[in-house]
Amino acid sequence: MTILVEAAVESLAAALAAAAGGAHRVELCTDLAHGGTTPDMQLLRACRAQLEIPVFVLIRPRAGDFVYTDAEHRTTLEQIRDAKNGGAHGIVTGELTPDHEVAPQRTAELIAAARPLPVTFHRAFDVCADLSAALESLIALGVERVLTSGGAPTAPEGAGRIDRLVVQASGRIEILAGGGIDAKNVARLVRESGVREVHFSVKDADKDPALVQALRR
Repeated sequence: MTILVEAAVESLAAALAAAAGGAHRVELCTDLAHGGTTPDMQLLRACRAQLEIPVFVLIRPRAGDFVYTDAEHRTTLEQIRDAKNGGAHGIVTGELTPDHEVAPQRTAELIAAARPLPVTFHRAFDVCADLSAALESLIALGVERVLTSGGAPTAPEGAGRIDRLVVQASGRIEILAGGGIDAKNVARLVRESGVREVHFSVKDADKDPALVQALRR
């Protein structure tokens, strides 16, 4: 079984390096050091012009928590529309309530703005008080995939919980494992969690494609 590899990138050079290294998809963002925020749309257009693999775009108006004001929510909707117009293949976004639950109405609005593009709910998921309930909420809303470390600091540490999420999902939503993944731990993570997609960051143009090679062994 082929494991899909998604690379989070902040520049065209990193995106090209990820593609050359065997990544199957890129997630464009900026400020990866603080979890990532919405990238400049010029970067999206440049990547669309030079990449043959799908380009997903992170839409997150600021770093910090995932509970947004009305103005921030409107900004998020506008940025989703900008990404669609810029040629994005998919949208990565999400919002929570102050009680650390998936914000159903606002998330539904984000999804509607993104359509017909697929939507990934980002690692706001890992902040949710009840991951099992949050997963069911996302399935009901029609989200295509969720990026998660299983609620742990890193995906390898959360492999057991990710496995339970994969079982719970039962094909109704894709579980994309991300957080602290590298060439040394990716194969074991896939074995222990049962995921079919993994996510890692490419922070420079010289990234060794060893992660993809590790999955081919």
